[in-house]
Amino acid sequence: MATKRDYYEVLGVNRDASEEDIKKAYRKLAMKFHPDRNPDSKESEDKFKEAKEAYEMLSEPEKRRAYDAYGHAGVNPQMGGMGAGAGEQGFGGFAEAFGDIFGDIFGGARGRSNVYRGADLRYNLEVTLEQAARGTETKIRIPTLDSCETCHGTGSKPGTHPKTCSTCGGQGNVRLSQGFFSVQQTCPTCHGSGKMVSDPCTACKGAGRVKHHKTLSVKIPAGIDEGDRIRLGGEGEAGVNGGPPGDLYVEIHIKQHPVFQRDGDDLHCEMPISFTTAALGGEIEIPTLEGQAKVKIAAETQTGQVLRLRGKGIKGVRSSAPGDLLCEIVVETPVRLTDRQRELLRELEEINRKDGDRHNPRAKSFMDKVRTFFAG
Repeated sequence: MATKRDYYEVLGVNRDASEEDIKKAYRKLAMKFHPDRNPDSKESEDKFKEAKEAYEMLSEPEKRRAYDAYGHAGVNPQMGGMGAGAGEQGFGGFAEAFGDIFGDIFGGARGRSNVYRGADLRYNLEVTLEQAARGTETKIRIPTLDSCETCHGTGSKPGTHPKTCSTCGGQGNVRLSQGFFSVQQTCPTCHGSGKMVSDPCTACKGAGRVKHHKTLSVKIPAGIDEGDRIRLGGEGEAGVNGGPPGDLYVEIHIKQHPVFQRDGDDLHCEMPISFTTAALGGEIEIPTLEGQAKVKIAAETQTGQVLRLRGKGIKGVRSSAPGDLLCEIVVETPVRLTDRQRELLRELEEINRKDGDRHNPRAKSFMDKVRTFFAG
């Protein structure tokens, strides 16, 4: 099995990186390796998953502290469920993951109430660039564990009640002594609940919770970006023994756009223009998220020049003003020429040859560099 890379190394940030630095690093990697942009690349898919896992751990203070202290062992899902699937598994806290271990060794009792908060859930939601820019409201359907309505979470058949565990006396833990050495561990009979269900509920089979799907409405604020999360309080899994429910975190992923690429609050696009428009100048229409915008093209415009349309980008959730639209000019060489077009172009080329240094300065500059290179 391959060894996991350090999460900070995966994102390319220092260990003292701020939350904003971690978010920017993840956003950059997500845009580069997203499966929609690399549909046939297994390597890109793996790198995207690796970056997402690193971001999930380092973006939450509690998980980050656990990782900083204990490395990958501190966030191992097999030791307490730190990582959540796409809305199907919880990602409980570090204390819950390691509480049993340290409690068993140092005698930390679970307490008499045995009431636990439900696990948090995560849901991956894809939105279009337009929806992210303008904001929207959508509905999602998620699987979850809720308190059983038949037994009201007790796990016992209606009319009956759980009995106090005879092994631990309802404590949820037992103390084992060997000579002068004494340790406390989870009760092997009731598994820490302190109670035993002798006549289990038929609806939940004694678990006290049942799995089903529920539909939720999610409001997406204008300007939300890749990797941002929306917290829906109390919409996670139901608590144990009457404990409070966890939260649901909706993680945003932006679909690839056919025209624009987003970089923070700015938008980028390529704009092809004709050979004659580039040479003589003119007026063209450039697409924006709000519609078409007319822009003047200066004479003698070259491929690679960038037109900046201020305020035509996206106003981020935490931004005071919208970003810009940066449009890169691409001069398109004409194709499927007619005989007359070829004749005119040959005539133009003949004129250019007579004073090439004047009409083609970049070509002259390049050839001068070539001569200097070979002369040296």
